Parts: sequence; C-alpha cells; structure tokens
Amino acid sequence: MQTRLLACMYANHLTVVGTEAALVLGSGMAAVTSTLLTLLKAGDHMLIQEAAYGGTFDLVHKEFKDLNITATMIDTSQPSNSWASLLMPNTKVIYVEAISNPLMQVPDLPVVVAFAQQHKLTSVIDATFATPVNLQPAVSPGFDVVIHSATKFLNGHSDIIAGAVAGRSKVISKITGKANHLGGSLDPHAAFLLQRGIKTLALRVERQNANAAALAAALEKHPQVQRVHYPGLQSHERYQLVRELFRKGGAGGMLSFETVGGMQQAEAVVRGLQLGLVAPSLGGVETLVTLPATTSHSGLTAEQRAAIGINDNLIRVAVGIEDTEDLVDDFMRALDATAAEVAANGSAAN
Repeated sequence: MQTRLLACMYANHLTVVGTEAALVLGSGMAAVTSTLLTLLKAGDHMLIQEAAYGGTFDLVHKEFKDLNITATMIDTSQPSNSWASLLMPNTKVIYVEAISNPLMQVPDLPVVVAFAQQHKLTSVIDATFATPVNLQPAVSPGFDVVIHSATKFLNGHSDIIAGAVAGRSKVISKITGKANHLGGSLDPHAAFLLQRGIKTLALRVERQNANAAALAAALEKHPQVQRVHYPGLQSHERYQLVRELFRKGGAGGMLSFETVGGMQQAEAVVRGLQLGLVAPSLGGVETLVTLPATTSHSGLTAEQRAAIGINDNLIRVAVGIEDTEDLVDDFMRALDATAAEVAANGSAAN
C-alpha cells in the first residue's frame, strides 16, 4: 500500500514540476538536508544567498560546521562577478530561493544558472514560494535540483508536513539513497493527503496569485502603508524578470508590507483583521499574517534585522483563496482603524 501510494505521489509530482525524477520526503528540511548532504562532503564549500529560510540558514552555517562543510553568503541583488570572488577550489553548490522570506526578493535566476554552469557548480533552488504553477525552474532557466516544502502550497490545507526534491534521475537516485539512511520518509497517510492537495494546486495558486496581486495593489495606494514587497508590482526590482520567467506572470501568494508607524501600528493592524489569521505557516487556503520581527526573525537584534531590511513595522501575508473584495476590504479597514492613532502619535511627537 505504501509503495503504491508513494509511486502515485511521485508521478503526480513529476507532472507538476516537469522533471525526470522526484522524491517526496517527510518535511521540507528533510528535502534540504538530504539534498545538500548528497551533493557535499567533508571539506566542500557552497554558496548560499543571504536571505535563506531560517532552518536552511542554521543547517548550513551551524550544523555543517561539525561536518567540515563551509558556506559563504552571496548578495543576489549584486552582479554575478561579485560572487566569483567568493569561489573556492572546493566550491560545489550554489543555493538560492525563487522568492525569499519575508521581503519577497527574487534573484536573477537565469544568471544564477549561467554562473553555476560556468563554474561547474550544482545549482539548487528552493521554489516553495513560487510554486510549480508559476515557475518550473528545472525547465527554465534550468536548475539542477528543485526543492519544495510540500507542507505549504503543494498540500495547501495546512494539515501535513512534507517535502519534495526534483531533478534528473541520476541525482535524485543519489538523494534517495541518502534520504533513506537519514530516515526522512513520508508516511502513507501524509502521502495520500498530499496527493489530494496537488489535485487542486493550480486552482488554488491561480486564486492566490489574483488575491495577492489585488491586495498588493491596494496596499501600495493606502496612506498608512510605507512600502509593499511583492514581485507582481511594477515597483519590485525584479518585476520584468517575473513577467518573463514566471508562467503567465503569476507572482505567487506571498507578500509583505510596512506600515507608516512602528511595531505598535503593525500589531494593531494584525489585531484588527477579521479574515487574516495570526499564524506562521503559509500556502494554505486561509490568509495568514505574521510580524517577522517577533516571529521568524525574533532571534536577531533590532540592529541585525534592520541591516537586512526587516523592520519592526513589517507584516508578512500568506494570501489565501477568500473572496478578493472581502480580503482587500479587511486589510483596508484594519489600516484605516489605525490612522487616528498614528496621527495622534505624530502630533504628540511634535
């Protein structure tokens, strides 16, 4: 039974991501760990983008030290010739995310692939935020290995933990062997639920794309919003790349924005939402909101957060599939309700 379920699950995932082979695992971090420990050995070095997922960051910069595997961060907003100076004779992997958390930064993905090919590196991308509906990075621009936290959009119902790795058959076979030894297998019931979720993936993501685009556009015009981070906005630095590379220009269901006031206003906006739920996950049918300064990046000092652009007034939104007008109205009402308080605080300061 388990074998039949997983075989069906792999077949579904292959169809979704467009690769020769795929592997479904027990978590997104199982996928990341199994992949990197397959591609790297003691004495090797890798390049990884600065704004990586916290679990990946800790794995690479803390756990790998004990294995004598080193990593250097790259600024993906800078030209690739600046990365070349960070290469070492033992550099084997370059690792990026299609859309970063929580500032929704998008690397120049074709440049990353070209850099990897030029320097004979294995290119790995975490495409969780983009989803395979919007981006198939193994197909274009040609990443060697694609990782998804299947807990999120692939499943879409916030009720399992799973991960996936996709790529050429030869490399996925090696990753499978490593994953089997590490014990990151996905249980049959979770595989069944993930298979269920993938059936509605395209429908859900298309709605999340539309909802996020509408919400981002409305937020950008609101007087209580200082800045919106969303790859589908013309104000985003990679807007044109997303239009060209992402399928139908779909920019995903994740966005973040900064209020004109500080953390107090951001907290008030979150409290004032009726549809948006306060929870740290993403990719499900419901809209979820968090304050990165007090959740995902609370371990950093205020100065460290500011240095990487994560301010106390930043709100991250994982957009769901609610009625678009209802969702936008919910955020507009919550922002409007804080306007008087911000004005009062400004008057007091003067």
